Amino acid sequence: MAKIRDILGFFETFAPVASAMDFDNCGLLVGDKNSEADRVLVSLDITPEVVEEAAKLGCGLIISHHPVIFNPLKRLGADSAPFLLAKYGISAICMHTNLDLSESFGVNTCLASAAGLENLRRSDKGECLFVGELPNPLSAEKFAANVKEALGCDGLRYTDVKDKIKTVALCSGSGGDEIFAAAEEGADALLTGEIKHHEINAANGLGVCVIDVGHFKSEDVVILPLVERLGEEFPETFFTKSSIYSDRIKFL
Repeated sequence: MAKIRDILGFFETFAPVASAMDFDNCGLLVGDKNSEADRVLVSLDITPEVVEEAAKLGCGLIISHHPVIFNPLKRLGADSAPFLLAKYGISAICMHTNLDLSESFGVNTCLASAAGLENLRRSDKGECLFVGELPNPLSAEKFAANVKEALGCDGLRYTDVKDKIKTVALCSGSGGDEIFAAAEEGADALLTGEIKHHEINAANGLGVCVIDVGHFKSEDVVILPLVERLGEEFPETFFTKSSIYSDRIKFL
Protein backbone atom coordinates (compact mmCIF):
# COMPACT_ATOMS: atom_id res chain seq x y z
CA MET A 1 0.00 0.00 0.00
CA ALA A 2 1.29 3.46 -0.92
CA LYS A 3 2.21 5.99 1.70
CA ILE A 4 1.50 9.68 1.37
CA ARG A 5 5.22 10.34 0.98
CA ASP A 6 5.23 8.03 -2.08
CA ILE A 7 2.45 10.04 -3.71
CA LEU A 8 4.27 13.28 -2.92
CA GLY A 9 7.40 11.83 -4.50
CA PHE A 10 5.47 10.94 -7.65
CA PHE A 11 4.22 14.51 -8.01
CA GLU A 12 7.83 15.68 -7.81
CA THR A 13 8.53 13.86 -11.10
CA PHE A 14 6.18 16.08 -13.12
CA ALA A 15 4.94 18.95 -10.91
CA PRO A 16 7.58 19.63 -8.23
CA VAL A 17 6.38 21.79 -5.36
CA ALA A 18 9.41 24.05 -5.77
CA SER A 19 8.10 25.10 -9.20
CA ALA A 20 5.00 26.69 -7.67
CA MET A 21 4.66 30.46 -7.70
CA ASP A 22 5.92 32.41 -4.70
CA PHE A 23 2.49 33.30 -3.31
CA ASP A 24 1.26 29.72 -3.35
CA ASN A 25 0.81 27.03 -0.70
CA CYS A 26 1.37 23.55 -2.12
CA GLY A 27 2.23 20.08 -0.91
CA LEU A 28 0.99 18.16 2.12
CA LEU A 29 -1.08 20.76 3.99
CA VAL A 30 -2.84 18.44 6.44
CA GLY A 31 -1.67 15.12 7.85
CA ASP A 32 1.41 12.92 8.18
CA LYS A 33 3.50 11.98 5.14
CA ASN A 34 4.20 8.57 6.68
CA SER A 35 0.51 7.63 6.77
CA GLU A 36 -0.75 4.96 4.40
CA ALA A 37 -3.16 5.87 1.62
CA ASP A 38 -5.46 3.03 0.61
CA ARG A 39 -8.41 5.14 -0.60
CA VAL A 40 -7.97 8.64 -2.09
CA LEU A 41 -10.49 11.22 -3.27
CA VAL A 42 -9.29 13.65 -5.97
CA SER A 43 -11.04 17.00 -6.30
CA LEU A 44 -10.56 20.50 -7.66
CA ASP A 45 -11.40 22.00 -4.26
CA ILE A 46 -11.57 20.80 -0.68
CA THR A 47 -14.88 22.13 0.59
CA PRO A 48 -16.80 20.84 3.63
CA GLU A 49 -18.97 18.83 1.22
CA VAL A 50 -15.89 17.21 -0.32
CA VAL A 51 -14.54 16.28 3.12
CA GLU A 52 -17.88 14.70 4.04
CA GLU A 53 -17.83 12.79 0.75
CA ALA A 54 -14.33 11.50 1.51
CA ALA A 55 -15.38 10.42 4.98
CA LYS A 56 -18.38 8.50 3.60
CA LEU A 57 -16.15 6.78 1.04
CA GLY A 58 -13.58 5.86 3.68
CA CYS A 59 -10.84 7.95 2.07
CA GLY A 60 -7.95 8.90 4.32
CA LEU A 61 -6.50 11.36 1.81
CA ILE A 62 -7.85 14.07 -0.48
CA ILE A 63 -5.74 15.40 -3.34
CA SER A 64 -6.91 18.78 -4.65
CA HIS A 65 -5.80 21.50 -7.01
CA HIS A 66 -6.78 24.52 -4.93
CA PRO A 67 -5.11 24.75 -1.50
CA VAL A 68 -7.40 24.05 1.45
CA ILE A 69 -5.23 26.42 3.49
CA PHE A 70 -4.14 29.48 1.55
CA ASN A 71 -4.34 32.56 3.74
CA PRO A 72 -3.30 32.36 7.42
CA LEU A 73 -6.12 30.93 9.54
CA LYS A 74 -7.44 33.36 12.15
CA ARG A 75 -10.44 31.26 13.09
CA LEU A 76 -11.22 27.55 12.77
CA GLY A 77 -14.96 26.98 12.62
CA ALA A 78 -16.40 23.55 13.29
CA ASP A 79 -18.00 23.53 9.85
CA SER A 80 -14.84 24.54 7.96
CA ALA A 81 -12.93 22.18 5.68
CA PRO A 82 -9.66 22.25 7.71
CA PHE A 83 -11.55 21.49 10.92
CA LEU A 84 -13.43 18.61 9.30
CA LEU A 85 -10.22 17.17 7.86
CA ALA A 86 -8.75 17.03 11.36
CA LYS A 87 -12.02 15.72 12.83
CA TYR A 88 -12.13 12.76 10.42
CA GLY A 89 -8.36 12.24 10.34
CA ILE A 90 -8.18 12.91 6.59
CA SER A 91 -4.94 14.21 5.07
CA ALA A 92 -4.78 16.78 2.27
CA ILE A 93 -2.32 17.16 -0.59
CA CYS A 94 -2.82 20.35 -2.61
CA MET A 95 -1.04 20.88 -5.92
CA HIS A 96 -1.84 24.31 -7.32
CA THR A 97 0.38 26.48 -9.53
CA ASN A 98 3.00 23.73 -9.75
CA LEU A 99 0.35 21.63 -11.51
CA ASP A 100 -0.69 24.61 -13.65
CA LEU A 101 2.85 25.17 -14.87
CA SER A 102 3.86 21.57 -15.55
CA GLU A 103 4.82 21.10 -19.19
CA SER A 104 4.60 17.29 -19.15
CA PHE A 105 1.28 16.80 -17.35
CA GLY A 106 -0.84 19.42 -15.66
CA VAL A 107 -3.93 21.58 -15.83
CA ASN A 108 -2.95 23.48 -18.96
CA THR A 109 -1.73 20.41 -20.84
CA CYS A 110 -5.07 18.70 -20.13
CA LEU A 111 -7.00 21.83 -21.15
CA ALA A 112 -5.02 22.04 -24.38
CA SER A 113 -5.66 18.38 -25.14
CA ALA A 114 -9.40 18.77 -24.57
CA ALA A 115 -9.41 21.83 -26.86
CA GLY A 116 -7.69 19.85 -29.62
CA LEU A 117 -4.44 21.81 -29.61
CA GLU A 118 -1.13 20.50 -30.92
CA ASN A 119 2.52 21.54 -30.54
CA LEU A 120 1.91 22.90 -27.05
CA ARG A 121 4.67 24.95 -25.46
CA ARG A 122 4.98 27.18 -22.45
CA SER A 123 5.16 30.85 -23.40
CA ASP A 124 8.20 32.93 -22.51
CA LYS A 125 6.00 36.04 -22.62
CA GLY A 126 3.38 35.26 -19.99
CA GLU A 127 3.88 33.90 -16.50
CA CYS A 128 1.25 31.15 -16.73
CA LEU A 129 0.63 31.10 -20.47
CA PHE A 130 0.83 28.17 -22.88
CA VAL A 131 0.54 28.32 -26.67
CA GLY A 132 -0.68 25.66 -29.09
CA GLU A 133 -2.14 25.28 -32.55
CA LEU A 134 -5.30 23.85 -34.04
CA PRO A 135 -4.68 21.24 -36.77
CA ASN A 136 -7.02 23.23 -39.01
CA PRO A 137 -8.15 26.85 -38.65
CA LEU A 138 -11.65 27.31 -37.24
CA SER A 139 -14.06 30.18 -36.83
CA ALA A 140 -14.39 31.56 -33.31
CA GLU A 141 -17.92 30.18 -33.09
CA LYS A 142 -16.87 26.68 -34.15
CA PHE A 143 -13.85 26.62 -31.85
CA ALA A 144 -15.98 27.84 -28.93
CA ALA A 145 -18.59 25.17 -29.69
CA ASN A 146 -15.94 22.44 -29.77
CA VAL A 147 -14.48 23.59 -26.45
CA LYS A 148 -17.94 23.78 -24.87
CA GLU A 149 -18.65 20.18 -25.86
CA ALA A 150 -15.21 18.89 -24.84
CA LEU A 151 -15.39 20.44 -21.37
CA GLY A 152 -19.08 19.76 -20.80
CA CYS A 153 -19.87 23.43 -20.26
CA ASP A 154 -23.49 24.45 -19.77
CA GLY A 155 -22.45 27.73 -21.37
CA LEU A 156 -19.43 29.88 -22.10
CA ARG A 157 -18.56 33.38 -23.31
CA TYR A 158 -16.62 34.10 -26.47
CA THR A 159 -15.77 37.00 -28.74
CA ASP A 160 -15.47 36.92 -32.51
CA VAL A 161 -12.88 39.41 -33.73
CA LYS A 162 -10.92 37.17 -36.10
CA ASP A 163 -11.95 35.38 -39.28
CA LYS A 164 -10.11 32.20 -38.37
CA ILE A 165 -8.39 30.83 -35.29
CA LYS A 166 -5.19 28.82 -35.68
CA THR A 167 -2.81 29.78 -32.85
CA VAL A 168 -4.36 29.58 -29.38
CA ALA A 169 -2.92 30.88 -26.12
CA LEU A 170 -4.36 29.36 -22.97
CA CYS A 171 -4.24 29.89 -19.25
CA SER A 172 -6.44 27.82 -16.98
CA GLY A 173 -8.24 29.53 -14.12
CA SER A 174 -8.02 33.30 -13.92
CA GLY A 175 -5.98 34.12 -17.02
CA GLY A 176 -7.47 37.31 -18.38
CA ASP A 177 -4.38 39.31 -17.50
CA GLU A 178 -2.42 37.18 -19.95
CA ILE A 179 -4.15 38.81 -22.93
CA PHE A 180 -1.22 41.09 -23.71
CA ALA A 181 1.26 38.21 -23.63
CA ALA A 182 -1.12 36.22 -25.84
CA ALA A 183 -1.07 39.06 -28.39
CA GLU A 184 2.75 39.16 -28.25
CA GLU A 185 2.74 35.43 -29.06
CA GLY A 186 0.67 36.13 -32.16
CA ALA A 187 -2.29 34.20 -30.80
CA ASP A 188 -5.61 34.39 -32.58
CA ALA A 189 -7.47 33.50 -29.38
CA LEU A 190 -7.03 33.26 -25.61
CA LEU A 191 -8.70 30.31 -23.90
CA THR A 192 -9.14 30.83 -20.17
CA GLY A 193 -11.48 30.39 -17.22
CA GLU A 194 -11.88 33.95 -16.04
CA ILE A 195 -11.46 37.36 -17.66
CA LYS A 196 -12.51 40.88 -16.65
CA HIS A 197 -14.48 43.37 -18.73
CA HIS A 198 -11.54 45.71 -19.36
CA GLU A 199 -9.39 42.76 -20.42
CA ILE A 200 -12.02 41.75 -22.97
CA ASN A 201 -11.97 45.30 -24.29
CA ALA A 202 -8.19 45.10 -24.56
CA ALA A 203 -8.46 41.77 -26.38
CA ASN A 204 -10.90 43.30 -28.86
CA GLY A 205 -8.43 46.11 -29.55
CA LEU A 206 -5.61 43.63 -30.03
CA GLY A 207 -7.65 41.46 -32.38
CA VAL A 208 -7.53 38.41 -30.10
CA CYS A 209 -10.67 36.33 -29.62
CA VAL A 210 -11.57 35.32 -26.07
CA ILE A 211 -12.98 31.95 -25.03
CA ASP A 212 -14.08 32.12 -21.37
CA VAL A 213 -15.22 28.70 -20.13
CA GLY A 214 -15.46 29.51 -16.42
CA HIS A 215 -12.84 28.90 -13.73
CA PHE A 216 -14.14 25.49 -12.65
CA LYS A 217 -14.44 24.00 -16.14
CA SER A 218 -11.00 25.26 -17.18
CA GLU A 219 -9.36 23.37 -14.30
CA ASP A 220 -11.60 20.41 -13.51
CA VAL A 221 -10.40 18.98 -16.82
CA VAL A 222 -7.24 17.74 -15.07
CA ILE A 223 -8.94 15.76 -12.31
CA LEU A 224 -10.01 12.59 -14.11
CA PRO A 225 -6.70 12.26 -16.04
CA LEU A 226 -4.91 12.74 -12.71
CA VAL A 227 -7.00 9.97 -11.12
CA GLU A 228 -6.03 7.69 -14.00
CA ARG A 229 -2.35 8.64 -13.79
CA LEU A 230 -2.22 8.05 -10.04
CA GLY A 231 -4.07 4.75 -10.38
CA GLU A 232 -1.53 3.49 -12.89
CA GLU A 233 1.39 4.46 -10.64
CA PHE A 234 -0.17 3.08 -7.44
CA PRO A 235 -2.44 0.18 -8.45
CA GLU A 236 -2.80 -0.98 -4.84
CA THR A 237 -4.49 2.30 -3.88
CA PHE A 238 -8.06 3.23 -4.87
CA PHE A 239 -8.35 6.70 -6.45
CA THR A 240 -11.68 8.28 -7.37
CA LYS A 241 -12.88 11.65 -8.64
CA SER A 242 -15.10 13.72 -6.39
CA SER A 243 -18.73 13.98 -7.42
CA ILE A 244 -19.06 17.47 -5.90
CA TYR A 245 -19.50 20.30 -8.40
CA SER A 246 -17.91 22.87 -6.16
CA ASP A 247 -18.59 26.18 -7.92
CA ARG A 248 -22.40 25.66 -7.93
CA ILE A 249 -22.78 27.97 -10.94
CA LYS A 250 -26.04 27.45 -12.81
CA PHE A 251 -27.12 28.78 -16.20
CA LEU A 252 -30.64 29.92 -17.10
